[in-house]
Amino acid sequence: MTSGIRPIDVLLQRAGMRGHQRAPSDSKEFHEVTKRDALRLLENDVDRLLQTTEPARRPALQAEMGRFADLFGRFLQEEGPALDWNKIQKLPENAVMNYSNLKSPKNEQNEIRNMLDKLVVIKLNGGLGTSMGCHGPKSVIPVRSDLTFLDLTVQQIEHLNKTYDANVPLVLMNSFNTDEDTEKIVRKYKGFRVQIHTFNQSCFPRISREHFLPVAKDFDVEKDMEAWYPPGHGDFYDTFRNSGLLKKFIGEGREYCFLSNIDNLGATVDLNILNKLVGEERASTPFEFVMEVTDKTRADVKGGTLIQMENKLRLLEIAQVPPEHVDDFKSVKTFKFFNTNNIWANLSAIDRVLRERTLNMEIIVNNKTLENGLRVIQLETAVGAAMKCFDGAIGINVPRSRFLPVKKSSDLLLVMSNLYTLKNGSLVMSPQRMFPTTPLVKLGENHFSKVKEFLGRFANIPDIIELDHLTVSGDVTFGRGVSLRGTVIIIANHGDRIDIPAGAILENKIVSGNMRILDH
Repeated sequence: MTSGIRPIDVLLQRAGMRGHQRAPSDSKEFHEVTKRDALRLLENDVDRLLQTTEPARRPALQAEMGRFADLFGRFLQEEGPALDWNKIQKLPENAVMNYSNLKSPKNEQNEIRNMLDKLVVIKLNGGLGTSMGCHGPKSVIPVRSDLTFLDLTVQQIEHLNKTYDANVPLVLMNSFNTDEDTEKIVRKYKGFRVQIHTFNQSCFPRISREHFLPVAKDFDVEKDMEAWYPPGHGDFYDTFRNSGLLKKFIGEGREYCFLSNIDNLGATVDLNILNKLVGEERASTPFEFVMEVTDKTRADVKGGTLIQMENKLRLLEIAQVPPEHVDDFKSVKTFKFFNTNNIWANLSAIDRVLRERTLNMEIIVNNKTLENGLRVIQLETAVGAAMKCFDGAIGINVPRSRFLPVKKSSDLLLVMSNLYTLKNGSLVMSPQRMFPTTPLVKLGENHFSKVKEFLGRFANIPDIIELDHLTVSGDVTFGRGVSLRGTVIIIANHGDRIDIPAGAILENKIVSGNMRILDH
């Protein structure tokens, strides 16, 4: 497994300590007995946890913990995440469609409304804004004109519904971290022309790396939030079905969901893609699973990519790559595309793979150290890894503009700048920008990583229409009306401070040392 952890090694050690010498310790039989013991111990511990909750909640939690035990059982069986590199096949020519070849729907109101009424928009809304120094769900961080990720999403869908007299619902997949706050915020959209639904992804107990048992003492999640975790967005399929929403939308005649991360401001409903799925350009054999990919740059070398394996299109993540092939994986020439996590999936196909129990996603082992120093693992899955379980899966190579995630303050600088204008909740790149690519921006972690501190360092966001590359490190502030062009590098040495004066134009400049403009 990742980070050098192999479950069987730890389990053998535990089994030896408990005197389980039923067979030689290197035999297959011994390994199997040890794994069975580990699963039994975990299931006993989970049963104990279930006894700590009120009886009315137990049936639902029992089903959830059953999924957790299944995931743990698979984790024990899998010797490691690496796949057999030699089994990777060349991508077939028709595996990735070029977005520029897609046809727009005829601009007829009824036609477009009929297409939109077959769609559900789903946003992954389980993340907190803590990495950017904010409290609560990430989706409520203001990103443009005091509008949050959630505000922009609601505006986009309301605009579609009003323009085409349609009824596209918005579904938010929350986690136990974001559910309560999101429910309060969603109330403010009551008067909007958007039906908003929410459901919660699973809440699984973190596992101690030392003894491979849950660290939670009881089912009071609020009391000890660190003992629990949401198990990645691959959990979407089961929890969407269990919420009753999958059945509801199929019953309404809806055919596809468009699923994306709430912090990807480029992930808007695309009528050309929708036309290919449910409009007049619909293929005779439906595409059950469509993954939007975009051209890989050197900034995206760790992102998942598409491969063909065992005659199925599938997602390859860096965690699955054997160490000796990591450089091949990162190569822009070998793997040209990376996954944007914008996914279009057929609702009836989701229902089928769940009923037939053919959903199988690779396990991601995430190692963490809690605040009390306890080392834990959390077992996760990724929503795109389900691709291989569907028939007629395909990639679409979309423009970079459909991948505009805000993970760090450097991304925030881009989306708040004059590089974009806001139109009906969507960010549109300025026609004054000569290139379709966004500038590469690197802001120092120590002074810019938290949103509040980041905003305090700019009197207003600089003009970056002609910027190619910006690196800022150290104690640096920007006055009003600054313009940055070409490649600009600003480095304040430790203990020094650089104030870029109001109205300054920096073009292909390196600024270092100490520069302060003081009031007289």
